[in-house]
Amino acid sequence: CDVLVLHAGVAQPKTIATGSPRRRLQVKRLFPAVEFCEIRGNVDTRLRKIGEQRVADGTILAAAGLKRLGIASWPNVEFHALGFQSMVPAVGQGAIAVQSRAAEAGKFAAVFDAATARQVALERAFQSALGSGCHTAFGAHATAGTLYFFHEKSGLHTLPLAADDFVRPAATAARFLQTLGLL
Repeated sequence: CDVLVLHAGVAQPKTIATGSPRRRLQVKRLFPAVEFCEIRGNVDTRLRKIGEQRVADGTILAAAGLKRLGIASWPNVEFHALGFQSMVPAVGQGAIAVQSRAAEAGKFAAVFDAATARQVALERAFQSALGSGCHTAFGAHATAGTLYFFHEKSGLHTLPLAADDFVRPAATAARFLQTLGLL
């Protein structure tokens, strides 16, 4: 999930630092009056910019990144996890990818989580069908029984998934996207 990172004591942010169209549109649903600015740098730099330099009241970061870096707290900053019902993450956010030569792929098969692979494959099928990239406000997160979906043209949707929906991800994506009027 994504995490709303706010300067300590800020309840209603006036400025959020993010360049992501996906995050901007979804945050605007939570805080309609918020304004946006850009932010650059690694996670430590971004946290310092919010906690110490106060270039904005807050930013949005991926929970997986904070966890992998071992960051559970930061001076002058408060973390607020955003549930999938309010902020749909980017496709594959939090999943770890392994890249190898095709001839060596079999060596890594044991490290893959089958459920995560199925879920990310479905998320990527939606992304592929939409032709979405980083300039489109789009997010998809699949769990065993639910697809959380956000698109700039249709808003946020929670859709039920059945086991068969993971068998042919492209067909599932096409079916749902047609229902939402996006294909």
